[in-house]
Amino acid sequence: MNPEIQRIHELRTLLTKHARLYYVYDSPEISDYEYDKLYAELKMLEEKHPEDFDETSPTQRVGGAPLDKFEKVTHTVRMDSLADVFSFDEVADFVGAMQNATEKPHFSVEPKIDGLSVALTYESGRLVRGATRGDGVTGEDVTANIKTVGAVPLRLTEPLDLTVRGEVYMPRASFEKLNLTREAEGQSLFANPRNAAAGSLRQLDPKIAAARGLSIFVFNLQSGNLYTDRENPDSHTETLARLRELGFTVLHDKACLSSTEEILAHIQRLGNMRDDLPYDIDGTVIKLDSLAARAAVGEGTNTPKWAVAYKFPPEQKQTKLLDVEIAVGRTGVLTPTAILAPVRLAGTTVSRATLHNARFIRDKDVRIGDTITLQKAGDIIPEVVCAHPEKRTGAETPFQMPTHCPSCGEPVFYDEEEGAATRCLNTACPAQLSRAVEHFASKGAMNIDGLGPQIVDLLLKNQLIADVADLYSLDVKQVASLERMGQKSAANLIEAIEGSKSAGLERLIYALGIRGIGEVAAASLAARYGSLMACFGATYEELIAIEDFGEITAGSVLEFFSRPQNIDLCQRLLAVGVKDAPVAAPKGTKLQGLTFVLTGTLPTLSRDEASEKIKAAGGKVSGSVSSKTSFVVAGEAAGSKLTKAQSLGVPVIDEDTLLAMLNN
Repeated sequence: MNPEIQRIHELRTLLTKHARLYYVYDSPEISDYEYDKLYAELKMLEEKHPEDFDETSPTQRVGGAPLDKFEKVTHTVRMDSLADVFSFDEVADFVGAMQNATEKPHFSVEPKIDGLSVALTYESGRLVRGATRGDGVTGEDVTANIKTVGAVPLRLTEPLDLTVRGEVYMPRASFEKLNLTREAEGQSLFANPRNAAAGSLRQLDPKIAAARGLSIFVFNLQSGNLYTDRENPDSHTETLARLRELGFTVLHDKACLSSTEEILAHIQRLGNMRDDLPYDIDGTVIKLDSLAARAAVGEGTNTPKWAVAYKFPPEQKQTKLLDVEIAVGRTGVLTPTAILAPVRLAGTTVSRATLHNARFIRDKDVRIGDTITLQKAGDIIPEVVCAHPEKRTGAETPFQMPTHCPSCGEPVFYDEEEGAATRCLNTACPAQLSRAVEHFASKGAMNIDGLGPQIVDLLLKNQLIADVADLYSLDVKQVASLERMGQKSAANLIEAIEGSKSAGLERLIYALGIRGIGEVAAASLAARYGSLMACFGATYEELIAIEDFGEITAGSVLEFFSRPQNIDLCQRLLAVGVKDAPVAAPKGTKLQGLTFVLTGTLPTLSRDEASEKIKAAGGKVSGSVSSKTSFVVAGEAAGSKLTKAQSLGVPVIDEDTLLAMLNN
């Protein structure tokens, strides 16, 4: 054999061994520097000898050519979700039920990794497919991205045929590095590691996924044989041990327990160590350890009967309220924001949180200098839970909302009835104009990619625009002259602005920023009137008759179109070529006649993605629950909408059921 070819084989074996020691056994024998040198040598030799290509080589993790789309994959074994429980009493009830159903059961109690569930399929020990969970029956083929995850073995230690299930996650260190990079590049930040992991695994360009630092824990054998000469083990614990021998990274901090007291103590232990883990967990999974006992207990309609997921309550932290800043929104509302001593909370470092309005501050008696308790609503939005008066030193100062707008200096108006809002009524207020342009360009509105807050501020500062209609008169030369804007970026922005002319009437109405008119109400207006010009003549009787419209919403529309400056703005938008025709009818009719309300954080879909899927299938998405609501789609940390749905008897479904409705 050619000595260089022989060296290639030696390096592949050596690097695979060291990767296994690093990821699986957490006991590296060489430094990252030494590993990188060996990797560079292998890469050089492989480029010199392309005839010895091997798709399982460590060098094949870097990511190939970008994909056009993800192909669909039908899972050979359903990837069901688990039933959630939220109290120790519910855990005890589950354990008791299993003790009644099977003799002297043992339970595997393990951390619930906060990531994205995937299935990995191996043939003759080689990775051939990685697929997302999807709706449990059908997922997406993300093999190219899965190969970039260092903890995923490209080749097992033995030539076996099997499929395993695992959770892809983003370690906290990778998450913080990613957000720092995005912040430096002026991009929006990911809300938490789970969202970042999901977004990374669904990148069409594998090189982007490769740069994100993802990892994985494998927690289940879906199908196949773990040995060539004997039967699979009968316990989950033994199965995980065997998967580890084959090269998979399996769950840490797992325990096999039998009594309710032991199980609850371990859940408490995992909860106490959340902050110290290098990855996020959002609960604990409790499942029968015996596979025979699982088969005897059986499966439910959508979840196994032999397992539950205990979800941790929202993580709370105490910190200091250092100051309060006032932001002026596009409708003139003054919103106080708490400036906090930075604290790590639910996956990110938090230094700001909204205080909503004067009533919120008054009711919670929040003062500058207070020690406050903080949590994240849905693990995303930081919110102040309460202040701690018992920790005051006397140096704390009550906060009063300003009497004049901090942006334009005009007097403000306090409206107790309309949500305790403090509002600047000056329509020429610079802050309102800036927010209005940002809203106009936002994803749900005209979707002008690249027109973020910094660019908006530069356009206003340089007097290139005075309102949103002026955007359509900009040219590449003007935009390229702005600070930090090159010729290519300017050309891309002008192209995006031009493309937004065809966004459609629904988006255009929403983009105008009419108070109280969200995407759902904008779509209803578009359906009722058919053009922007027709909206000018809307009457109160017509508006109040629109489904989901109330007196306040109807009044906001009438007020907006009664102002000459708003009519002039609309006419100028139409004059520069912005189209006001409704968008094309939905492609599907599976959900026609059904109204959905989304609440909470869904496992894999963003609110926008879920809304688009529903609308494309002929359904309607509403922002509020009523007796006319067909279904409420509830995710994690669902709030008052879920409570209202339950009180009205509105059916509540999860993401899996929604996807099944869309697919069937």
